[in-house]
Amino acid sequence: MKGFRKYLVFGSVLLVVYFVAQYFKPKPTDWSPSYLSADKIPFGTYILRQRITDLFPGVQVRTVDNDVYSNIKEKPEGKSNYFIIASNLKIDKLDYQEMVKYMQGGNNIFIAASNIQGMLVDTLKINITSNFNFQNKRKYPINFVNPNLKREYDYYFDKGISEQYFYEVDSSKAIVLGQKEKKFANFIQYKYGSGSLFILPNPELLTNYSLLREDGLDYASKALSYLPKAKNLIWDEHFTRPAAQNKSVLRVFFEYDQLRWAYYIALLSLVVFVLFEIKRRQRVIPVIDRLKNTSVEFVNVVGRVYYQQRNNRDIAEKKVIYLMEYIRSKYRLKTININQEFKETLIRVSGATEEVIEELFTEIIYLNAGGMVRDQQLITLNKIIEQFYKQDQ
Repeated sequence: MKGFRKYLVFGSVLLVVYFVAQYFKPKPTDWSPSYLSADKIPFGTYILRQRITDLFPGVQVRTVDNDVYSNIKEKPEGKSNYFIIASNLKIDKLDYQEMVKYMQGGNNIFIAASNIQGMLVDTLKINITSNFNFQNKRKYPINFVNPNLKREYDYYFDKGISEQYFYEVDSSKAIVLGQKEKKFANFIQYKYGSGSLFILPNPELLTNYSLLREDGLDYASKALSYLPKAKNLIWDEHFTRPAAQNKSVLRVFFEYDQLRWAYYIALLSLVVFVLFEIKRRQRVIPVIDRLKNTSVEFVNVVGRVYYQQRNNRDIAEKKVIYLMEYIRSKYRLKTININQEFKETLIRVSGATEEVIEELFTEIIYLNAGGMVRDQQLITLNKIIEQFYKQDQ
């Protein structure tokens, strides 16, 4: 028990050191694209949410997380802008119809999403694609079309945050506001009455990571400057909240540091309890008798049965059957016709002498003739077969 206590103390010290190291180690950067206004991770939108009033002085920002139809129905009085930033966006028919009414009434919608599905794509005939891959580290230039916003030097971004563009655009309806590589549209506008729909397929351009750079801040402010001044800004997080919610049963424990450490301590206590309970206890070791070699007894019984029956022919025929099977399986020779050609082939492939082969098949031919097999003849047959096996080695 004293020896076990030494190992237990040593193991406990190692566990404490490990937990201390895990507690004080730097947290890894979370590069997941949440696009939530409360997230300070690289691809969150905390900076944009805090500085949005610099772009739109006096605007009232209202954060919502219901479906688009309900948010527009409950919009505040007066002109407003509707802002959506997400990875995936799916607009159904009811949402789209309400969006059209909203824009025709003089309001504007700004969408920044890399994957757009549903009624919006089907109606506008747009197709978003990307040329980003992990092997190609090239940065592709982007810029605005409007001479008043277009910069002399193009914008370049890393991390693939500006790689998305519109592969297909209906030029009769869409107004191209920005381009990638001076030929692909990456920022477009659609007119609906006195309002407009703006679509940017690179939502990362509006995140914390981009806005911390001078180029990113300049690009984002110019892109959002297309939204006219309005009293209200509706910030829609309906398409980002479901992805941000943790569905795990233990999400409450890991959300708070105190509960998380209580969970770890409970697990550690359980491990210590198990270690104490599984320690070896002295017990009586039963005496186990040695196993008997029953195969020797079996052989003796079978031998006595054959000796008592005195059936020499049966024994000789079985010996010959086993021999022929051995020749067939090892040398792939047919044993149906035992002629001179068969004997010569067997001599060549087996290594047995001609005398042994001739004597062996003389005895086999005699046995097949059906004569009586005496003890001496059975002994002779057995000896010549054993001699064949030895030479065959």
